[in-house]
Amino acid sequence: MDTIFALASAPGRAGVSVIRISGPDAVAVASGLMANVPEKRGLRRLVDADGVLLDEALVLRFARGHSFTGEDVIELHCHGSTAIIAAVNSRLASLGAVPAGPGDFTRRALENGCLDLAQVEGLADLIDAETEAQRKQAVRVFSGELGQLAEGWRQNLIRAAALIEATIDFVDEEVPVDVYPEVRQLLVGVKSGLEKQIAGSFAAERVRTGFEVAIVGPPNIGKSTLLNRLAGRNAAITSEIAGTTRDVIEVRMEISGLPVTLLDTAGIRDTDDIVEKMGVDLARQRAENADLRVFLSEDGQTTPFPRQPTDLVLVGKSSAAGGVSGLTGDGVSEMIRQIGQELSSRSANAGLAIRERHRRQMISTLDQLNHAEDQMALGLPVDLLAEELRSAVRSLDSIVGRVDVEDLLGEIFSSFCIGK
Repeated sequence: MDTIFALASAPGRAGVSVIRISGPDAVAVASGLMANVPEKRGLRRLVDADGVLLDEALVLRFARGHSFTGEDVIELHCHGSTAIIAAVNSRLASLGAVPAGPGDFTRRALENGCLDLAQVEGLADLIDAETEAQRKQAVRVFSGELGQLAEGWRQNLIRAAALIEATIDFVDEEVPVDVYPEVRQLLVGVKSGLEKQIAGSFAAERVRTGFEVAIVGPPNIGKSTLLNRLAGRNAAITSEIAGTTRDVIEVRMEISGLPVTLLDTAGIRDTDDIVEKMGVDLARQRAENADLRVFLSEDGQTTPFPRQPTDLVLVGKSSAAGGVSGLTGDGVSEMIRQIGQELSSRSANAGLAIRERHRRQMISTLDQLNHAEDQMALGLPVDLLAEELRSAVRSLDSIVGRVDVEDLLGEIFSSFCIGK
C-alpha cells in the first residue's frame, strides 16, 4: 500500500499549515526530511535533498493503531507559507510518497476498522456543518451513536435467528422449548426502534440539508422587500410593477441554529403573460413543496391555495399587529421567532438516521421483520423464518458498511476535501 500525503489544513497563507503523511513508510519518508523523527513530538528542521533548510516545524508522530487512519502517521506543522508547503510537498513526492486524493485518509480509517461507514458520513457532515444544529447532529453520528444503535438491533436479531435455527435440529420431533415468545419479544423491540428512527429520519435529513420556507402572496404585497430585509442585502429586485419577480429567489440563512433557505416567489395571480404564468406555476410548486409557508395578504387571512396548520399568515406591508413590513422591519423579529419555534419543534424529533440511505436500509429491515412475524403467525417452516432474519441482519450491516456498500464509497469520498 502506498504512503500518502496531503495538506490537511486550508490552502493559502496561514499562521500554521499541517501536512499529513500516512502509510507503512510514513516514518521512513519523514526521515528523509529531518535528522531524526521524534518518538511522539518535537521541533525539527526540515531540509531538502541537499540539506538546505526548508522550514522548522513541529512534528507529531502517531503509531500504527493509534492514529486516525490506523496506520503510521506523521504530521508536519509548518509555517503557513504557500512556498514552504510547495517545497515540502515536492520533497515528500521525491521520497516516494503519493499525493492523497479526496477522502483517502478517511477511506483508510474505514478500511482499517477505525470508523464505520455511518461515522464516515457523520464526519463528512461535520466538516460541512454551517449551523449549530448541523454540528450537534453530525457529532452524534460521527461519535458512533448510529453504529451502536444498529449493533444493538443486530445482536437482538442474531439472538432471534439463533433461537429459530436451534429448532431446525428438532424438525422431526417435539421442540423441547417454545422459542417463539422470546423471538417475538426481540422482534417487537427492534421494530419499535426502527420505526422511531425512520420517523425521525425526515427531520434529521432536513437539519442536514436545510429547511425551505416560502414567502407567498399576490403581487406587490412586499415579498421581495421582506426577503431583502432578511438577507441584509438586495437579493431580489423590487418595484411597484406587478410581476417583477418571475423566478424563485433563494437566500440561505440560519434561524434558531437551523439551516433555512428562504424562497421569494412570484406573485400568485391569474395572468395572460406566458413568462409570468410560468413564474406563478413555479412559485406554487416550490411553495407547496416547502417545509413552511409565510403567506402575505391584505387581510391576514386570505391565501392563494390551502394552508397547512403550521403555516404563517400575515398582513403584508403592515406595521400593525399580525403584520410584517420588510421596509420598516416591523413584525420581522416576531415572524422569525415563529419560524424558528416551528422548525425547532420539528427538528426536536430528529433521529440518528441522517441520510436517505440509512432510511432505506431501516425500512428494508422493518419489512423483513414484518414478513418474519407473518411467517410465524402462519406456521411456515422455520428455515424460511431464519433466512428472513438473516436478511434483516444484512440490511442492518449495510448501514455501517459491513456489506454491499462498495459501490457507494466513490460517491461518499468524492465529497471529502483532500487531506481528510
